Amino acid sequence: MSDSIVFSPVTARPAPHRTQGISAWARTNLFSDWPNSIATVLLLMIFAWYLPQLIDWAVLKAVVRPDVDACQAAAHAGACWGVVSEKYRTILFGRYPYAEQWRPLAAVLLMLSLVGVSAVPRMWRWYLLPLWLAGMVLFVALMGGSVAGLTPVQTNLWGGLPLTVLLSLGGMTMAFPLAILLAMGRRSTLPVLRTLSSLYVELIRGVPLISVLFMASFMLPLFLPQGVKLDVLIRVLVGIGLFSAAYMAEIVRGGLQAVPQAQTEAAQSLGLGYWKTHGLVLLPQALQAVLPSLVNSFIGNFKDCSLVTIVSLYELTGALSLALGGDVVWRPFFLEGYLFVALIYWSFCFGMSRYSMRLERRLSRSQART
Repeated sequence: MSDSIVFSPVTARPAPHRTQGISAWARTNLFSDWPNSIATVLLLMIFAWYLPQLIDWAVLKAVVRPDVDACQAAAHAGACWGVVSEKYRTILFGRYPYAEQWRPLAAVLLMLSLVGVSAVPRMWRWYLLPLWLAGMVLFVALMGGSVAGLTPVQTNLWGGLPLTVLLSLGGMTMAFPLAILLAMGRRSTLPVLRTLSSLYVELIRGVPLISVLFMASFMLPLFLPQGVKLDVLIRVLVGIGLFSAAYMAEIVRGGLQAVPQAQTEAAQSLGLGYWKTHGLVLLPQALQAVLPSLVNSFIGNFKDCSLVTIVSLYELTGALSLALGGDVVWRPFFLEGYLFVALIYWSFCFGMSRYSMRLERRLSRSQART
């Protein structure tokens, strides 16, 4: 008689760790190993030590109303947010005429609305380009005036947030198509085109942005024909666009090199020409691959616009210096003013970063479905 088979259950294994939620995120990013855990604990201890002092300075003992006597009486024991309440118009709009400051406010809201519309994938249609062109024309009309009964305002009076938005968006809009052409030129089989594209990229990347702005503002007028004048804002905008294009070109070229050669061969086997191969096959894949680097370049370009102060254009940081530099009473509270400007910069940069991550997830899901 055969031995009877006795059933013995397998010992239960522990449940797998959760891969979603706050606890899973903390375990992966903050407590993944012993060094990471120790660093996290130390940072939390430092944060717990300084957080009450920060809240005490920034909130509990802060002076919010524009009362310089109260700010001086606080003796920097509390933040003087009153300087922001007193000077926010100059910080946001620079030297723009006080009575007309509704115009730069409307111009900024218009551009931010266009950016918000462009961020919606279902709006990526052919009419988005003419919509942007109309928005840019309306922006310039609002800022410059001389149309529809608006009082003319010279560009040397433009400043603050509208100038930052104009330089960053205008520079990126100009740089992006030029960067694509330069990247394609550096990969071209034509020696002359490849050499010229490489020479441009290496030359521009070899000098700092300040030198480009200085050349555009002070040196370029010396080479213009007699009697020809080009507004300093236009010269600076073109300089920023040409400078940013050189850096973006290398990013796009890296994305094109990451696309397998089989994609090009497949497009050629279907009878697609050079431009259709790049426009329909190569560039969509390349831009998707380098999307984080492109957004990083956009963020850097947005912050680099603060350098235009060197040519007497007062964007956000320059407008802050303009607002407090000549005011002896409020000058001691520069820190609060810089924190206010830093918050504006952080809000824009953080928004671009989060949108980039969202777009990456959307594109990765669409690629997984294919």
